[in-house]
Amino acid sequence: MEKLVRQNLLFDFYGELLNEHQKQVYEEIIINDLSYSEMARLEGISRQGVYDMIKRCDKILEEYENKLKLIEKFQNTKKMVGEINRLANELKHDNDNINLLDKIEEIERISNAICEEY
Repeated sequence: MEKLVRQNLLFDFYGELLNEHQKQVYEEIIINDLSYSEMARLEGISRQGVYDMIKRCDKILEEYENKLKLIEKFQNTKKMVGEINRLANELKHDNDNINLLDKIEEIERISNAICEEY
């Protein structure tokens, strides 16, 4: 997964668990695309200090994901819902009743897997 997309997901899921200062700096750099130099001037710290804070926040957020797996679960659920949508779309255009029952059973299986995950 692209690094910036990963950082955005990590922040969306776990950003509230950072302290206020970390959250503010991380959001400005990752979400609002401020440069390290711009953020350093705003915070009155060195560019290296901003860089180190982002690396530290990345590590903290990755540790949360390693323990809680919320992003992984979200992506799996999104994939399963996509499969349900694909099957439902096929059902709209399918006139074969035997095939219809197979697809309904598959939708039930996927739905149950989503429910069991949570």
